[in-house]
Amino acid sequence: MTEVIFMTPEDARYGFSLAGTQQLVSKPQQAEELLRRTLADPDVGVVVIDERLVKALPEKEFAELEQSWRGLLVTLPAPVLAAEAEEDALQRLIRRALGYHVRLQL
Repeated sequence: MTEVIFMTPEDARYGFSLAGTQQLVSKPQQAEELLRRTLADPDVGVVVIDERLVKALPEKEFAELEQSWRGLLVTLPAPVLAAEAEEDALQRLIRRALGYHVRLQL
């Protein structure tokens, strides 16, 4: 459990790999299969997946993968409309922690 993997859509192809990290590029249609293969690798300990790829996955399937995996699965907010993406990511974290949806007003 030593590797950190970044999973991004094709438009972010060069972002993390230029920084020297291991980056997997996927189309939203293939994201679930790639995520499953990555989580099955015993050398992978952290997977950072772009929020746009997470949205392409069935929510129930993603939650099951996240809960059953021994490593850390992190959702990276989408770069487009960053303020809205951060709020959405924050709302999902709160909903997961509390067990229900909380509306935030800033």
